[in-house]
Amino acid sequence: MDMFEDTAPGPGNAPEYSVSELSGAVKRVIEGEFGLVRVRGEIGRVSRPASGHLYFDLKDDRSVIAAISWKGQVARMQVRPEEGMEVVATGRMTTFPGQSKYQLIVDDVAPAGAGALMAMLEKRRAALQAEGLFDPARKQAIPYLPGVIGVITSPSGAVIRDILHRLRDRFPRHVLIWPVAVQGQACAPEVSAAIRGFNAMPAGGPVPRPDVIIVARGGGSLEDLWGFNEEIVVRAAAESRIPLISAVGHETDTTLIDYAADLRAPTPTAAAELAVPVRLDLLATVADLAARQGRAVGYGVERRGQRLRDLSRALPRPDAMTGAAQQRLDHATAKLGGALGLLVSAKRGGFERVAGLMRPELLLGLVARRGEAVKSQTSRLHDRAERGFERRQLAFDNWSARLSPALAGLLRRSDDQIARGKERVLQAGERLERAQARRMADLKRQLEERDRMRLTLGYDETLKRGFAVIRGDGQVMTSRAEAAKAVQLEAQFHDGRLALGQGQMVDLGSTAPVAAPAKPAPTRPRKAKPEDDSGQGSLL
Repeated sequence: MDMFEDTAPGPGNAPEYSVSELSGAVKRVIEGEFGLVRVRGEIGRVSRPASGHLYFDLKDDRSVIAAISWKGQVARMQVRPEEGMEVVATGRMTTFPGQSKYQLIVDDVAPAGAGALMAMLEKRRAALQAEGLFDPARKQAIPYLPGVIGVITSPSGAVIRDILHRLRDRFPRHVLIWPVAVQGQACAPEVSAAIRGFNAMPAGGPVPRPDVIIVARGGGSLEDLWGFNEEIVVRAAAESRIPLISAVGHETDTTLIDYAADLRAPTPTAAAELAVPVRLDLLATVADLAARQGRAVGYGVERRGQRLRDLSRALPRPDAMTGAAQQRLDHATAKLGGALGLLVSAKRGGFERVAGLMRPELLLGLVARRGEAVKSQTSRLHDRAERGFERRQLAFDNWSARLSPALAGLLRRSDDQIARGKERVLQAGERLERAQARRMADLKRQLEERDRMRLTLGYDETLKRGFAVIRGDGQVMTSRAEAAKAVQLEAQFHDGRLALGQGQMVDLGSTAPVAAPAKPAPTRPRKAKPEDDSGQGSLL
């Protein structure tokens, strides 16, 4: 035997791990070494399931790391991950034993510099422009003098004070303020909800509907203004039926809401100036137009008067214009008397010729002929009436002859229906009686079952099985300590009650006292039983 034989343990001596133990060890190592890391990469596949969690990939030109953000972490993110963004993700490494993979739990995501933000902004702008949301044909005209102005901005900033001050100086109007967050995670949903809320107000409602909307915010960095680049804000601005003025940031700041708005103002103060005219300038303009109108009317009246005078001088004299007509009138008046005389003579001759024909004999003959005609018409009318009466009488007789059999048939059918109805009523009465009897039997059976259950579950049955109820001073005793404090004790059995006193027991079920049992011979003291945990004592 070789004294220098290798005694090192072989593979058979290596420790054994279960799958779960090995996965747990790997998880502890990875989480211990990479407790908090910042990873830079490009976002790949993005998945947003109904649970609210966010699954995505971080990749570069050689590797891919699976990443996940839980629902609460997603709600706190300033920038939502989108595919193609270059970001710096902050989180911790862990493993998922169910699939033997490691992954990054991401707490926050920040763009990898302004260039990434600008690239994402340009990509989003191109996509929305391709949908036609920035089309100039969609834009509405701003009303010249709105009655109500809706302002969407932060209520605590200097922007709202500047807008109100400028409106008060130029032309005071009724202003409705919808307070929103102007930066951060809540900015985009609150601004879009405010735009849709103003549009949802009914015209003529208790709260006046704005005639124009101003979305305003002061200047800031690209990250501060990012809420106004979100797609939900751009779509709400494009869908607004109320003209909308965008006044986000300073003159050099540009956001996507500026493209979708009906008018862009370089500053919030300029938005107030674009919304209303200057009242004093408007009054001066109106006064100037009124003065010009007065001068124009006076000049026009003067010109027309001069024209009327010029035309009147060109007209001939009235007597020259009416002389010929007056002469014709005089000539016609002179001939009128003779013409009237001739006309009267001609009318009188015609009357006399007609009067000669109207003799009494002619009138009597005319009356006689008219009387004969009346008699003839009366006779024909009488004959026609008799024939009509006979036809109606014949029709009436026919209907009468047909009515009697029909009435008899109707009465027979009615009797049959009444008989069938009586039979159905009797059958229904019999069924009702049987159903009532069955119902009463069921109710009686249920009542008997419940009474048996009541007797079975009542404490009287328990007393019959050898138990007793101990009362002290009229109250039920549930422990030995309570019984020791009572002045008078009594025990209730299934057949009566006994009073527990000094030297005698009284049967409360009857009036005769019951003698106490003889005292037993002294025996060896027994060890007291411990009290029950439930608090009830023992009378033994």
